[in-house]
Amino acid sequence: MPSIGVFASIIFLISGSVYVLSIAIDTLEYHRMKQKLHYYSGHFLELKSTIMTLKKAENEFKKLFSLKSKEEVLKNLDTTDSGSIDMENLKQQIKMTMETVGEIRDYLSQQSDIYRSTPRGWPANGHITSPYGRREHPKSSDGEFHSGVDIATGSGMPVRATADGIVSFSGWSGGSGNLVVIEHGLKFSTFYAHNKMVSVKVGQKVKRGDIICYIGSTGNSTGPHVHYEVWHEGRPINPVSYLEGRS
Repeated sequence: MPSIGVFASIIFLISGSVYVLSIAIDTLEYHRMKQKLHYYSGHFLELKSTIMTLKKAENEFKKLFSLKSKEEVLKNLDTTDSGSIDMENLKQQIKMTMETVGEIRDYLSQQSDIYRSTPRGWPANGHITSPYGRREHPKSSDGEFHSGVDIATGSGMPVRATADGIVSFSGWSGGSGNLVVIEHGLKFSTFYAHNKMVSVKVGQKVKRGDIICYIGSTGNSTGPHVHYEVWHEGRPINPVSYLEGRS
């Protein structure tokens, strides 16, 4: 087998292993989230029971307070212990419930931040003409590492942000042509290069799906496309799993 075939097989095997691992991690995270929500649901059921007890007591007190005299109140007062309320215990239950509600909010807020900050989906409607990894440069034919994917489509078509974030660069950048860079938080960044024109400014907040630039062929480019990169923790990673919607 030619050496290029062996190299390609190794790259394919590594890519497949990484993809399978990412799916396994996502599945594990989903089950962890499901367990947490089940745990919190149990607390809410306890809270519901407590609220019903309080409402019952409230109705009983309202009935007594509606009576016209002290004698009538004392006559109708039920002093038997039929599930009386332990106020100190109730205070502790309410305190624990409020802490649980705070935990739920913090957890869901964290999960929401992860969802909004993680690149998801395609930046443009098109097809990949050059994948991530080793390749021959389309102009010089020299071997190089391609740190993103090239998505080809018609000139002037919109390019959209793949996650919420803040624009950290927007303008001309040498061989990258008109470039947009977005910082998403959680150490994620995305790059969109070779655009015909940009439509965002540095410091601007964007949401996933917002139009940030338009397909072009500026800089070192052989045709209309967007060169799309995903960076995490300061290094480029294969965008393919993120194009398929991994969250």
